[in-house]
Amino acid sequence: MSTRTHTNALIHETSPYLLQHAHNPVNWMPWNAETLEKANAENKLILVSVGYSACHWCHVMEHESFEDEKVARIMNDHFICIKVDREERPDIDQVYMTAVQLMTGHGGWPLNCFALPDGRPLYGGTYFPKERWMNVLLNLADLWNNDREKCFQYADELTAGVRRVERLLPEDGEKEITAERLGLSVEQWMTRFDNGEGGPNRAPKFPLPNNYLFLLLYAHHTKREDILQHTLLTLDKMADGGIYDQVGGGFARYSTDMLWKVPHFEKMLYDNAQLVSLYCEAYRITGNPRYREVAEETLAFVRRELTHESGAFFSALDADSEGEEGKFYVWREDELKQLLGNEYGWYADLYSVNSIGHWEHGNYILLRREREEVIAARHAMTLHELQAKRKTVNAMLLDVRNRRVRPGLDDKSLTSWNAMMLRACTDAYTATGDEEYLLTALRNARFLRANQLRDDGGLWHSWKNGRSTVNGFLEDYAFVIDAFTALYQVTFDEDWLQLAKQLTEYTIAHFGDDENNLFWFTSDLDPALIARKQEISDNVIPASNSVMARNLFYLGHYFGRTDWMERATAMLRMMQREIIGYGAGHSNWMILQLHYCFPFREVAVAGYAAAEVLQGFRSDYHTNLILAGSKTPSALPLLEGRVTEGNRKVYVCQNNVCEQPVNSLDEALALLTHNR
Repeated sequence: MSTRTHTNALIHETSPYLLQHAHNPVNWMPWNAETLEKANAENKLILVSVGYSACHWCHVMEHESFEDEKVARIMNDHFICIKVDREERPDIDQVYMTAVQLMTGHGGWPLNCFALPDGRPLYGGTYFPKERWMNVLLNLADLWNNDREKCFQYADELTAGVRRVERLLPEDGEKEITAERLGLSVEQWMTRFDNGEGGPNRAPKFPLPNNYLFLLLYAHHTKREDILQHTLLTLDKMADGGIYDQVGGGFARYSTDMLWKVPHFEKMLYDNAQLVSLYCEAYRITGNPRYREVAEETLAFVRRELTHESGAFFSALDADSEGEEGKFYVWREDELKQLLGNEYGWYADLYSVNSIGHWEHGNYILLRREREEVIAARHAMTLHELQAKRKTVNAMLLDVRNRRVRPGLDDKSLTSWNAMMLRACTDAYTATGDEEYLLTALRNARFLRANQLRDDGGLWHSWKNGRSTVNGFLEDYAFVIDAFTALYQVTFDEDWLQLAKQLTEYTIAHFGDDENNLFWFTSDLDPALIARKQEISDNVIPASNSVMARNLFYLGHYFGRTDWMERATAMLRMMQREIIGYGAGHSNWMILQLHYCFPFREVAVAGYAAAEVLQGFRSDYHTNLILAGSKTPSALPLLEGRVTEGNRKVYVCQNNVCEQPVNSLDEALALLTHNR
């Protein structure tokens, strides 16, 4: 029999985060037209409280304040209280996060922003301890009741600031796109490298996979061994650190320290998708089997713990279990000794069950600080023996760990994040040739097409329990277009490329800003918020505008759309000042810039199956190109008139000029290598 005494309006939502708050004594409401009308009708301030299901400090504030009857009474008496899942409504999060960052100089979650009844932000912050939270509530209620003019003044100024942030004007786009500008940006970036532990020279450390993907590619093009070594050091340190789940695979969201040791234990789909792609690229460049292993272990984790039977991917695993952060993942020394018996000595040595790996309360975070070759020699084993034993013991520990109380699962599926993992699976197939990764990619692509693609050509943003909700945002279109384009390149099935084209046309029609060639984050079909934002800075997820610029560049080449290529160029020109000022915040734009600064090729393959082509490119690394191919006649501009019965040729083209066709993949690869 339930002991819950409260149920609020969130009980009807699908978001796991909102449902977590459905039995708080706070009269939480979802963000919708009815709630906003209620705020206006009652002339009350709005509290917009934003978080997500895997957020540790969101849980802390809920327990301290939102479950407290006294606090809830103040909130209910004076405010219209709205709970928002930032992953489900990133548009709302963007607006109020920008407001809080302008007010306080920093942001994060939980995000708590107070607004006028019309939605204009007034005051806010992140986590508030209980006593301070009650003071904030009472002070704002008093200000609203006794000095509304001051409230209106604050809100007017703050709203104007929110509207200005990340809004570029056409005159920002006059700068040339050059390799020198990239070089200047990278040189400034290098001053912030941690060349001892990898990553940036500060804590906390986020993986930021797009940063290291750019640096890998930049080092490859420029032959900069110092940048390559820093990037590979970072990949090694992340894979050896506590941020990586040494037993079960997959990465936590970030490291709280400089050593990649103590993670914030939540596991997000978007991090792991991008990190799979990054480690696959590093494997293709270096041939280091450790990078392949990390990618494959991470994909095994996603298959095991974040995959729905439909082929959809879930969003996240919580940091907490049994009310403690990290409890599911850490080990005690006596527990490991009992479980491992005679195997304990080498295993404890390998995974730092010592002062290095000790965390708190007698718990150890498994991490590596020495190479396997060193550990093997110390314990009189061959490297092969150590690696075989490691896999056996980790499988046993994973089985033991799976019997613990599990962290909470955020089981909604977001279109944008699913597309990132779809792309990761295509990258894994390209790198390894394992057909299972291609099958996983195809299964997810068919899920997206069947469930998230609407009859009007638009996308839904979220899916759970067979129900698709929330009109898609720019990130959904950008990442699905990218994923379908990548899927075409590993299947040569033109249906996926045509879908990418159709979605691009829809995006231009409903998200395009003709004034500056960029794209709004929200569709013109969505109800207006107090500001319509443009996302241009690459962060833990690349900016939706940078992804769209790359999409326009690639699809422009595929379909001969010079207007799309020109728009991509105009977008990149707009970003030159930002790229020079802060490369680490614009690395996906910088990947696009590599295509302008180094030879970019279109490779058209007539008469070959995709698998044959990819096998050739696995054995000989090439980048800065797109692949098109068909065994039957095609109307695609890159293939039109080139595919005839019995014909097996490869065309290597640049700037609409093609080399003489060659008869084998080896000849084509040699041509690419010769003309680098």
